[in-house]
Amino acid sequence: MFVTPAYAQAAGGAGSSLAQFVPLILIFVIMYFLMIRPQQKKMKEHKAMVEALRRGDQIVTQGGLIAKVVKVKDDNEVEAEIADGVKVRVVRQTITQVLNKTEPANEG
Repeated sequence: MFVTPAYAQAAGGAGSSLAQFVPLILIFVIMYFLMIRPQQKKMKEHKAMVEALRRGDQIVTQGGLIAKVVKVKDDNEVEAEIADGVKVRVVRQTITQVLNKTEPANEG
C-alpha cells in the first residue's frame, strides 16, 4: 500500500538524468570556447612564427634576450648574435617574439 521513497525516486528518473548532465555539458562547451580554443590558436600562431624565422630577424627569447638571427641551423635551433661577436644557440620554442622581420631578397 505504501510507496517507498526508493520506488518513488526510480519512477521519475529517466528524464531527470539527462537534465543533470546538461549543466556539465554547458560548462565544458563554455570552457572550450573561452580557454581551450584560444590557446590552440595561440600555439598554432607561435609555431608558424617560429617556422618562418630567417637570417637577420631580430628576436626576443623567453629569458628576455634580444638577439639577431645569424643562422637557422635545423628544425630545433637557431644561432643568434646577442652582441658583436657573441653568438649563442637558441632553441626555437623559446623564442617568444620576432621584433624586426627581414624581407626576402627580391630575385630579378
